[in-house]
Formats: sequence, C-alpha cells, structure tokens
Amino acid sequence: MEFSPRAAELTTLLESRISNFYTNFQVDEIGRVVSVGDGIARVYGLNEIQAGEMVEFASGVKGIALNLENENVGIVVFGSDTAIKEGDLVKRTGSIVDVPAGKAMLGRVVDALGVPIDGRGALSDHERRRVEVKAPGIIEWHNTHGNRSRHERLSQCIIEVWQSKENS
Repeated sequence: MEFSPRAAELTTLLESRISNFYTNFQVDEIGRVVSVGDGIARVYGLNEIQAGEMVEFASGVKGIALNLENENVGIVVFGSDTAIKEGDLVKRTGSIVDVPAGKAMLGRVVDALGVPIDGRGALSDHERRRVEVKAPGIIEWHNTHGNRSRHERLSQCIIEVWQSKENS
C-alpha cells in the first residue's frame, strides 16, 4: 500500500505539529475554608504552604499564612472576612508577602498591601520588598548612619531630661 502525496503531506504536518507541541499548564495548590471568624480563617488542604505566604480567597480577599499546623493552616485575613464562608476555596500565590518600595511611593496613598487608593493610577517603576525581614543589629545600624555625634548628643539629651525628671 503506497502513500499518496496528500497522505505524506499530512504525515509531515502532524510530525511537525507534534514536535513543536508545548504544554504550558499551571498547577495550583488549593485548600478549603474550615472556619472563619475574627479575621482568622482556618484552611484545610494547603500542605506545602510556607509561613508568611500570601493566599487569595475565592472572593478576592487576600491573607497571610501564619499558623501552620498538621491538619490546617491559620490565615490572617487582610480586610473584612464577611465575604469568606466555610467551604470557600483558597489558593496559594507562591509569594511571601511583599509591598512596593522606593521613590515611586512618595506622595502616594496606598493600603496595607501597597495597592494605590488615591485615584492616581498604578505605581510606576517601583521595587518590591518583603514585609518581614530581620532588622539589622544596633552595631550595624549605628555604622550605617554616618552622623554619629548627632545620635550621641540626642541620647545625652534624653538621659539628662530623664534624670532631671527623676530628681525633681
């Protein structure tokens, strides 16, 4: 049985399509709300979530995972929890909570997550920084601020005022 030219063209076309086939799918880890109240949602099913990771509820409200337990996760809800009900889906975002930072923030009014609420549009050209970072030690902080004598004078003034109040 001999292939006709049309069948050969079809075979070539199928082979090229199969070799160029690219699957791009995303797997999301989703949990369900077990209970919600007082700004805390208990969620079952987010087994791989990290502490401090941002989540999004089905209603669009966001939260941060803080209390990681074996059976469920305690999530602090950002905003009102009235739109969140038992059984609602919760999706991991895969990112630790961060906010916009830098000069683009000057003069802008934003909510706690850095979303502009001043009606001037989106933030332009900004960097993002994590919310929870380890603060530098006092020695590191002291050395990063060059005007040491000013800090020493301020400290001395505070001590003198405190001592004068204590002695009177």
